[in-house]
Amino acid sequence: MRAASGIRSLGLDTLVRLQRGLTTHGAPSATPRRLPVPDGMTAPLGCDAVAVPARFGPLVLPRLPRVGCVYADDAHWWWIVPSDSDYALEWPAPARYATGAVVPDAPGVPGLIHRPDGTVPYTPPIPLYLALCRLTDTTPTWSRPVSA
Repeated sequence: MRAASGIRSLGLDTLVRLQRGLTTHGAPSATPRRLPVPDGMTAPLGCDAVAVPARFGPLVLPRLPRVGCVYADDAHWWWIVPSDSDYALEWPAPARYATGAVVPDAPGVPGLIHRPDGTVPYTPPIPLYLALCRLTDTTPTWSRPVSA
């Protein structure tokens, strides 16, 4: 798409990707670590991750109709979700969204604590989002009143 001046305009998707490239979520560590997709699984939609403090992990798990790969360390539980699962969603605090499934502040790669039976590693993002909203007493983004 070209503007009237002949300059090419950037689409929303391009602008979001550029912003993500410039921003980091949390404090960067010396060696950012990526959550691995287990052998025999494929990630056709790319991978991002959602982290919650470890105390929330056991409370979230039974609220999900289907669970993909879940990783854990002493501080957090991490769910693998398809890339761009944060599009138009504000994940409720204290959840953290990690683009590219990069764990920025972990001393090592968290251990895999749940692997689904299928060939894809994903936890469906909307049920995960709703479970986290419920646990944190946060109104989902689409249910909030609009102000003029």
